[in-house]
Amino acid sequence: MSTALRDLPGLEASPAALERLAALEGLVRRWTARINLVAPSTLPDLWTRHIVDSAQLWPLAPPGAGLWADLGAGGGFPGLVVAALAAERGAPRVALVEADARKCAFLREAVRQLSLPAVVHHARAETLPPLGADVVSARALAPLPALLPLVARHLATDGVALLPKGRAWQEEEGAAREAGWRFAAEALPSATDASARILRLREIARG
Repeated sequence: MSTALRDLPGLEASPAALERLAALEGLVRRWTARINLVAPSTLPDLWTRHIVDSAQLWPLAPPGAGLWADLGAGGGFPGLVVAALAAERGAPRVALVEADARKCAFLREAVRQLSLPAVVHHARAETLPPLGADVVSARALAPLPALLPLVARHLATDGVALLPKGRAWQEEEGAAREAGWRFAAEALPSATDASARILRLREIARG
């Protein structure tokens, strides 16, 4: 279980962090029996499909980040995974933004049980007051043209967005630029899907 995490470039996960992630896996499995936290078809490979896939974002964040906002936090990926890795360091704090009340109940219970440095915002990202986060993430929330207004709302001026995207990432990036968005972009390979990319965006602006 831990070998795959150790294969991620730049990731150092302590034994305590691995215990928290294993406990998170158990929580997700139990709660998914009651509410749809993740697609049932992904449960047999939950560790790789969700936990490792989320953990690969951790080394891509800028050093010294104080606040990480995860939009559409859902089942806690990547937000709870980031918080589990950050717990011993005291930073970053993680803001978990989720509109679904049932998923917020799960997120709060996970934060409580695992003693994570995170707070849950039961709100839509477009109505929540701007968070000014150093890092903003969003996993499977919306296509890039619809996602960037939410990211830009909550990202600090010098912040970084980390956005996992599937095989259509190039089309999404092109559509966002055609819609008038400007940004500096890096398309980084995904450790869990050869056709996917993690878009690391800076200097996001429109017009």
